[in-house]
Amino acid sequence: MLPRLWKIGSGFIANTKRSTKTCTPMSADFNQRWHASYPELGTDPVPIEPLISPAYFALERDRIFRRVWLQVGRIEQLPEGGSYFVKDIPICQTSIVVVRGKDGQVRAFHNVCSHRSNKLLWGRRGSCQVMTCKFHGWSYGLDGKLSFVPDEENFFHFDKGRHGLTPVATEIWNGFIFIHLNPHPQETLREYLAEVADGLTGYPFAQLSTTRFSWRIDLRANWKIAQDAFQESYHLPFMHKQSLPDSYTSPKNPFCHYFGVKLWTHHRRSSSYGNPDHCPSPLEIVAQRFGSSVVNRTFAMEDLPPGVNPERRREWALDTFMVFPNFNIFVLNGTYLTHQFWPIAPDRTLWEVSTYFPAAQTAGQRFSQEYGKVLLRDVLLEDASTLEATQSVLASGAKTHYVLQEQEILVRHAHKVVEDWVGFYRERENRQ
Repeated sequence: MLPRLWKIGSGFIANTKRSTKTCTPMSADFNQRWHASYPELGTDPVPIEPLISPAYFALERDRIFRRVWLQVGRIEQLPEGGSYFVKDIPICQTSIVVVRGKDGQVRAFHNVCSHRSNKLLWGRRGSCQVMTCKFHGWSYGLDGKLSFVPDEENFFHFDKGRHGLTPVATEIWNGFIFIHLNPHPQETLREYLAEVADGLTGYPFAQLSTTRFSWRIDLRANWKIAQDAFQESYHLPFMHKQSLPDSYTSPKNPFCHYFGVKLWTHHRRSSSYGNPDHCPSPLEIVAQRFGSSVVNRTFAMEDLPPGVNPERRREWALDTFMVFPNFNIFVLNGTYLTHQFWPIAPDRTLWEVSTYFPAAQTAGQRFSQEYGKVLLRDVLLEDASTLEATQSVLASGAKTHYVLQEQEILVRHAHKVVEDWVGFYRERENRQ
């Protein structure tokens, strides 16, 4: 059974040309030994227990998600004073309202009324001048201050100034809105993003964010299983052989090996290969004429920021920046997309996908974006069905560990970083 997939908004271009792959020897140029550069990761199998354990999930909540910066939306979602959106964060057992004030400032608060702790705003987005609780009519300004209390004189020693909304730390980077549940985090957002922010300096996020297509997928799988699928390309020639037959593979790189990998303390980056000999279908040729492509062979290297495709390879297709813990940014030439994985339960994840383009100026550009959107939808469905099938058998106990290969080093790094924060096995070892 396929998972539920909902379209939210209104490209992403690739190919549908079928091809026959030949198995010729792997080019040494695509056979780098990444683990040799990161010996601290080891090469042992990775345990499955963190993917099914309620105890591990509880520790992820307390020791990761409540202690880090979390991306919750884009600045374009708040076009004017009074615009707001609500972000429920089940892993943290809370709901956040993000609102632009009359002064233009973006603020975020726990979406909880100060009276009887009712959920203040129930819709997902909207516009207002005051935020009013449906329960007893308490109202708050866009700055979070309590502005009106019905029958106020019957409260005891009441001071409205002490009962505003509970703020959360809010900062913006390149139009991405991040929140931190600690109102006084130890790191600024820029300090937290560190190498990711450095690498993406100069990328035209604002220019490319005018048109957005989004999906939300209620996935029956652990959030790390979902995220792992987008931290390796090993599966592409098999899982996506129909939807993406030869965009990322060729006889000299048949298993879509990376040509760039960088692992940092919390975050990571990869550079993916695009087949320069890919032959697009007639429909794709039309789409490419008016828009970007996942295999764009015509980009100007000097137009790319230094941190994007830093290896400066002509076969470059895209870079992936994984922001710990749950936000992935895929940057291409002329478009980008994001994946975010919100844990709901040990075996359930809200998976949010958005892809961005500049405003279409012609019907041809619009067609190009729609072509890409539909193709991305098909790729997502192929991924989602496999992820749920994986989760459905993990608890059987048939296997206790993952076996990872060279090109899955980002998966290995992701699991290590999570465990470094959680300390599940460290504490178990100390008890023995």
